[in-house]
Amino acid sequence: MEAEWVLRGGWVIDGTGAPARRADVAVAGGRIAAVGELGRGVAREEVDLDGRTLTPGFIDMHSHSDYSLFAAPEAESRIGQGITTEVVGNCGYSPAPLDPARREETVAWSGGMARGLDFRWRTLGEFLARLEALGVGTNVVPLVGHGSVRVAVMGFERRSPDSAELGRMGALVAEAMADGAYGLSTGLVYPPAAYADTGEIIALAREAARWGGFYATHMRDEADGLMDAIDEAIAIGREAGLPVQISHLKAAGRRQWGRMGEAVARIEEARREGLDVACDFYPYEAGSTFLYGILPPFLMEGGVEGLLARLDAPDTGRRVAEAIAGGLPGWWNPVGAIGGWEAVTVTEVASAAHRALQGSTVADIARRWEMEPTAAALRLLREERGAVHIVIRMMREDDVETVARTPWAMMGTDGEAAAPREAAERLTHPRAYGTTARWLGAFVRDRG
Repeated sequence: MEAEWVLRGGWVIDGTGAPARRADVAVAGGRIAAVGELGRGVAREEVDLDGRTLTPGFIDMHSHSDYSLFAAPEAESRIGQGITTEVVGNCGYSPAPLDPARREETVAWSGGMARGLDFRWRTLGEFLARLEALGVGTNVVPLVGHGSVRVAVMGFERRSPDSAELGRMGALVAEAMADGAYGLSTGLVYPPAAYADTGEIIALAREAARWGGFYATHMRDEADGLMDAIDEAIAIGREAGLPVQISHLKAAGRRQWGRMGEAVARIEEARREGLDVACDFYPYEAGSTFLYGILPPFLMEGGVEGLLARLDAPDTGRRVAEAIAGGLPGWWNPVGAIGGWEAVTVTEVASAAHRALQGSTVADIARRWEMEPTAAALRLLREERGAVHIVIRMMREDDVETVARTPWAMMGTDGEAAAPREAAERLTHPRAYGTTARWLGAFVRDRG
C-alpha cells in the first residue's frame, strides 16, 4: 500500500463507542486505507499529530448550508469545527422544488438567508447538480422542505389545499425523493407551513416514507404547546410510517423551563412502543431565526408582499402588540414567552442603512428610535423588506443538558456554511462556528 499521507501518533476515537487508542491512520485515494501501527515509508507525506485526537468527520444533523454554500463553498465555519457532513433542507426550507412563476416570492421568503443563489432551477435534482458542479467543502445530505413545496403549489394562501393541490404537493415530494432527498422537513412555526394541518403533513410524509425517507420537524410549538407539538410529531411518524427527527428540541420560554425531562419522557414512551423517534439539539441557550418568524403568522399571508402591505396598515402595530401580550390560538408567541424584546438581538439586515444596528437588541433599537419595541421591530422589518435575522435567548442550560444526556439526541448546529471574510458585513449565532467546540469542551470534557 502506498498512501498519499499518514497521520502518526494520534489518539484515535473511531465513533464506535470504543475507548481512544494510540494509532496511525493512512489515507489513500481520498479514503482511510489503514488504522494501526504503520511502518515508515508507506506514504508520500507524514503528519505527526503529537498526541492530538483524531476522529471521523462530524455529522451536522441540522444545517441550513444549502442556502449559503454558493457564497461560502469552502465551508470554513463547518470544516473548522470538524464537520464534514451536513443534513440540509431543514425547517421546511429547501432551495427546491421551485415554481419559476413564483421565483421572486420564493427569494423574498428566504428572508435574506439565501446568499449566492440565483434560484435558476426547478427541481431538487437540478439544484444538487449545480452544487456538485460548484464543488463544496462538505458532504451534503438533502431534505425536501414542506414550506418550499407549499409555496411552489399554493403560494402563501392561508388555507388547506384542495385534493388537486395536495396531489401536486405529493408529486413534488416524490420527485425530490427520487432526485436524492433523504426525507421531508417541516417548519410549522413559519408561514406558509404554519397554515397546514396535521393531515396535510401526514399525506406528504407518506410520500417520503415510500422512498425510505424520514420526517424532520421544527415543531408547531416549542413553548407553551411543547407537549402537544411532540405528540403531533409522533402521530405523523406513526400514521405515515416513517422515522421522526425532532429538530433542535428545546423548552422555550420561562413557563417551560424545567420541563425538558417531561418532554424526553414523552419521546421515550414512543420509543418503547417501537417508534423510531429521535432529536437533535445545539448546546446553547439562544436560538436564531427570522424576525418575521417570531411574530404572529397572519403577518405573512400573501408572502413578503403581503407582509409589507400589512405593515403599512394603521392597525397592524396594535394587533401585533395585543397578540404578544395575550397570545393567539395555535401560535407559540416566543416574545411573550421570554418576557419581552430585551432578549431579541438583531444579527443581520439586508441593507447597509441599518448595519450599525446589528448586535443591538430590539429594546435598544426602540430606545434609540424613541418608540415602543414592537413598533420598532415592525419598522425595521418594513424598512428591510422582511430580511432581518435575530438571535433570541429563550432556553435554560439545565434543559439543554437534559437533552444532551439522552442517547438518541444528536448534535446539530442549526447554522450554515460561512466564511470569516463575511464577518465585517454580518453577524451570526456562535453555533455557526462553535457548536462542536462548545459541545466537546463545556459539555463532554467539563461536565462528563
